[in-house]
Parts: sequence; C-alpha cells; structure tokens
Amino acid sequence: MYNKIEAVIFDLDGTLIDSMWVWKQIDIDYLQARGFELPDDLQCDVEGKSFTETALYFKERFNISCSIDEIKQAWYDMANHYYNHKIFLKKGARNFLRAVKNNHLKLGIGTSNTETLTKQILQKQGVLDYFDAITTSCEVAAGKPRPDVFLKSAQKLGVLPAHCLVFEDTLAGVMAAKRAGMKVIAIEDEASLANKQEIMDLADDYITNFSPSFEVVQSLMR
Repeated sequence: MYNKIEAVIFDLDGTLIDSMWVWKQIDIDYLQARGFELPDDLQCDVEGKSFTETALYFKERFNISCSIDEIKQAWYDMANHYYNHKIFLKKGARNFLRAVKNNHLKLGIGTSNTETLTKQILQKQGVLDYFDAITTSCEVAAGKPRPDVFLKSAQKLGVLPAHCLVFEDTLAGVMAAKRAGMKVIAIEDEASLANKQEIMDLADDYITNFSPSFEVVQSLMR
C-alpha cells in the first residue's frame, strides 16, 4: 500500500505532540476574560483552520475589538508556557521519527500552528533537526480541510503528492491529506474521538500510537 513513499508529512498538534487539550483551555480562558463561555460548537468550527483564520473567526463571532495580530499574539503568549513546560511528544513518536529518518525518507510538518511554536516544541523535544521542511497553514490560501498546506509541504520537500504519506489526527486533517492525493495514516487522539468512525473510514490506516515504530517504517518501505 505504501510503496514509492519518498516523504512523510506530519501534522503537529494531536499527532506528534499531546497538545489539543491546551488549545481548548486557551479558548476557554481567552473567552472568559472577555465575558463569554466556550460555545459547544467552537472546537468543531475551528478544526483545521490556520492561526490567522481562527483569529478572524473569533474576531467576527465574538465582536472582539483587538486586531487579528493582537489576538494571535495573546494566544501565543498563553500557549508559550504550556509548550515550554507541559507538552511532550506522543508515545513512540521520537523512535518513529528516528526510524523514518534512518530509512532515508524526507520528513515534513504541515500544521495549523505557528512556525515559532512549532519550531520551539520540536527543538525542546530534540527532534527539530529531523525535519527537512516546516509548513504552516498561514503560508497558504486556506487551512484544512483544504489540501493547501500539504501540497505546499510536498513542494518544499521536492516530492510529488502521490509519493507522500501523511500522519494526522483530525477529520479535517485527514480530509486535507486525501484531497492532496496523499496516503494518510490517522493516529488516535482524545480530542478527535467523536469523529473516530469517519476518520477510520477515510484514512488508509488507523493507529493508536507510534509504537512499535520499526514495524510501521518497514511497512512504508515495502
């Protein structure tokens, strides 16, 4: 199934790192400070959106007077502590990244997060140097479920989309990867369990964690 794979592209939050809970808490704290409760539909509405698209959504939905850049800066300031002290790689991710790299495949990131936070957490976890390219949704016209961020990542890596494999945790991310013409393996994350069946139906494979890493890598090389 995964023959001719030349590059592996990873989503960041919820895929490589256990961080989706942080963004929900940031949304709660940010809105409460402005007199709002977190709407039940908000997490679903912003899933896959870029940092900029999400800021615009908040500004318009809650009539926030701050500029888009000010909203994004506030979120960055709130997230910085978490990313420095409370967020870690998912189980088996470090060994898996090392195994992929050792098999001479290119590695990329395609994320809705910011470049600064992405590089910060990957550096702190000691895996930044594994990646050949980092692409954020703010670099393209639209975030997930549009395929733009994955197509841009493939372009940076110099690999055709058909020769890329994506790891994703959300339904929007899996949809984006499939629309990009790429194979996709979904990895389980608590924040996406409500869409588990849809994700399983759409993805080429579904795993609960990156262990055992080497067996997965060997399947990529067949």
